[in-house]
Amino acid sequence: MGLDAALDRFWAAAQARRLGIDTVQVAAGDGRGGERRRIDDIRRDVFSVSKTVTSLAVGMLEGDGALSLDDPVLAHLPELADTAAAGSEAITVGHLLRMTAGNGYRWPGDDGDHPGDPARDFLAAPLVAEPGSAYHYRGGNTYVLGRVVHSISGLDLRDFLVPRLFGPLGIQNPQWLRCPLGFPLGAVGLQLRTSEIIRIAQLLLHEGTYDGQRLVPGDYIARMTADATDTGRAEPDSRTYGLHVWRCARDGAWRMDGIYGQFGIVLPGHRACVGVTAHCQGPTTNILDCVWEHIVPALA
Repeated sequence: MGLDAALDRFWAAAQARRLGIDTVQVAAGDGRGGERRRIDDIRRDVFSVSKTVTSLAVGMLEGDGALSLDDPVLAHLPELADTAAAGSEAITVGHLLRMTAGNGYRWPGDDGDHPGDPARDFLAAPLVAEPGSAYHYRGGNTYVLGRVVHSISGLDLRDFLVPRLFGPLGIQNPQWLRCPLGFPLGAVGLQLRTSEIIRIAQLLLHEGTYDGQRLVPGDYIARMTADATDTGRAEPDSRTYGLHVWRCARDGAWRMDGIYGQFGIVLPGHRACVGVTAHCQGPTTNILDCVWEHIVPALA
């Protein structure tokens, strides 16, 4: 079955199952590709796909020798130490990336309109587990990573990535929703097109290079999936979390994953990527199942 026919089958199945998909794009290493869409390829909030992009900024700084994943977070944000909860001095950059900070802090409100300093409030929240011992998926981890990027580089997360990631990928002037202090939210709020998600996925597929240019250290890209945490979740495709990416249960694949069905799926065994934007009101694992049912066989 050819890729074009596979995309037709995928699109028909997605419509019949009411998966709410707006665009699907495929890019394979042998030059094959294709897309189906019901709307223009416009920018939108890609939600937790933003987390993976924040992780890439951390990987760049590690490659620069500016930080280590073992660094205590408060070593980079010492101005927040005076109100930090007992035990927070043990939270490392790596704990934030793995969602194992031991911090159950939830950002109040849906719009990031948080009074005060969200990083201060995150670190001031009493620990619910010893850092490194338990998985808690919280966007506050990613926001604080963005603050670490700013502390080290002097640039906020978005501005740090413009010349080092977005520009080389041809992602011109991307916007990122910000907290009232002016810092990008990190965990959510990055505005991307499906075609731009695919470019980031290709960067991951090619171990940190794009169009022959090294953007992220290859060893960091490898550790994004190798440094994995058991989430305790029942869904097979959500049982293992890496450094702000999810490991899939099939084909050694992994993915960027945002709520409502924003996906950048990396398929190393097939040298291919699949990008999806959607507004799926049901379980978004149904989208992954549809990808594997119809698209992946055509990539073999």
